[in-house]
Amino acid sequence: KNDEARIKNDEQSPNAQNSNFDIRHSDLDIKDSKYILNLIDTPGHVDFSYEVSRSLAAVEGVILLVDAAQGIEAQTLSTLYTALEHDLIIIPVVNKIDLPAARPEEVKEEIIKLLGCRPEEIIFASGKTGQGVEEILNAVIERIPPPSGDEEKPLQALIFDSVYDPYRGVVAYARVVNGKIESNSEIKLILTGSQGRAEEIGIFSPKLISHSPLSAGEIGYIVSGFKSVSEAAVGDTITLAKNPADSPLPGYQKVKPYVFASIFAAEGEKYADLKDAIEKLKLNDASLSYESERSEVLGSGFRCGFLGLLHLDIIRERFEREFDLDVIVTTPAVEYHLVKINGEKIIIERASQFPESHLYKEISEPWANLEIITPKKYIGGIMNTAQKKRAIYKNTEYFADGRAILKYEMPLAELIVDFYDQLKSVSKGYASMNYEILAWRPAELSKIDILIAEEKIDALSFIVYTPKAQSEARRIVERLKTLIPRQNFEVKIQAAIGGTIIASERISPLRKDVIAKLYGGDVTRKNKLLDKQKKGKKKMKQLGRVNVPSDIFIKVLKNE
Repeated sequence: KNDEARIKNDEQSPNAQNSNFDIRHSDLDIKDSKYILNLIDTPGHVDFSYEVSRSLAAVEGVILLVDAAQGIEAQTLSTLYTALEHDLIIIPVVNKIDLPAARPEEVKEEIIKLLGCRPEEIIFASGKTGQGVEEILNAVIERIPPPSGDEEKPLQALIFDSVYDPYRGVVAYARVVNGKIESNSEIKLILTGSQGRAEEIGIFSPKLISHSPLSAGEIGYIVSGFKSVSEAAVGDTITLAKNPADSPLPGYQKVKPYVFASIFAAEGEKYADLKDAIEKLKLNDASLSYESERSEVLGSGFRCGFLGLLHLDIIRERFEREFDLDVIVTTPAVEYHLVKINGEKIIIERASQFPESHLYKEISEPWANLEIITPKKYIGGIMNTAQKKRAIYKNTEYFADGRAILKYEMPLAELIVDFYDQLKSVSKGYASMNYEILAWRPAELSKIDILIAEEKIDALSFIVYTPKAQSEARRIVERLKTLIPRQNFEVKIQAAIGGTIIASERISPLRKDVIAKLYGGDVTRKNKLLDKQKKGKKKMKQLGRVNVPSDIFIKVLKNE
């Protein structure tokens, strides 16, 4: 375009905005340039792999940033493979070369081995000092081809992100592949069927600047008036209502949650605030799913579905930062597929839905492909950790810089709870991992119920790999014994599978010294008082109920 150049610095997904990703705007203005560069910053984490794939579908090339100190990480490989699948031009950049621990030449060799590129194609850069920035921009212009597309064809615009504006509704970020769109055009989304009007369209500079029309090859924003981002789903195709395209652009997927957890307000009386907060989060995050839930222990809350652990952590963080809400998040769970005796197939994602063993004939759990990049000296410890998580070892590949990539298949349920923390611990923080869902496989699983004072506590029930059932049940009841305050009556803590108790502990009662004031040593009087105390405790035990504080509940499930 023969315009003054505009550089778009777009934030990849509302999820990424609210995480620890460091996103900065910079108003850059290159005088006398004939080019417009559209830059989309994408997180490398697997939780947002679908959003990343849609962003990559909207561009012609990528800048592959590799940390000069950390080198290639597992998440880097995942995003790189996606870029290669889209046949995109790749500009490799070794970033942060100003760091004291930087080893740019070693990292350069890693990239050459990975991409098979020439050494002179790799750019050294530092965001802190500005070194290499001009070289990167020139490389984008020289190496990446201009966008293709036909303005005469019916409109096809790919949504690669969308955000919710409380005043204007949904603002869709889109790449116009074919055709063109003008302000006030009646539009519709081919896959979701949503219809609306392009109340405003424009470009990023990097701020939103109204500009009409948007034509084939351009990236911009469309204010649609939709009330939820789910109406303008990432990957859907915008077309004109009057002259629609025959088919959507390829690659759309309905986002599916893989990790589930319950969220409750730490202060029970703030349920209304929690409900209001989660409804607002949903407006801006189509990948978040939720439904109301009631727990005897934690009160009213919501059962939520997430793309993965990072997505869950971002949502928890947003509750605290944006709404000043202290929330309790239960241990994450996965989705299980069951086949009942009568052949009916059902899906469950919480222990309370788990039927008795005689009611189903098969159960399957999700497995994931797992890649771990680590310095070689930590391989032994990582292998031991993975083995305890039922991982199946596939192979190991070695880098020239003394690191290796370990490849496993692992049950997702084992992966999502504390494996990442254990991996960081055993590798002193040097290992990185990446995973993707592989398939559902038959599993040997059991549901363990926890009874406190002979009352089943649904919120403490959990699903476990059957060979580990005994040890896990023992660990839970022993942990509860140390956490539950003593009562005025004996409290039994039991773990059961079906009707069979497989582990048990007891908390002895507090005992008031009812004979303290007996100075005469009257044995008859002493026995009468003790007998009266015993009867009182028996009645108290029958009528009493043990309150399990919410912090104890979390400590048990998190194995703290």
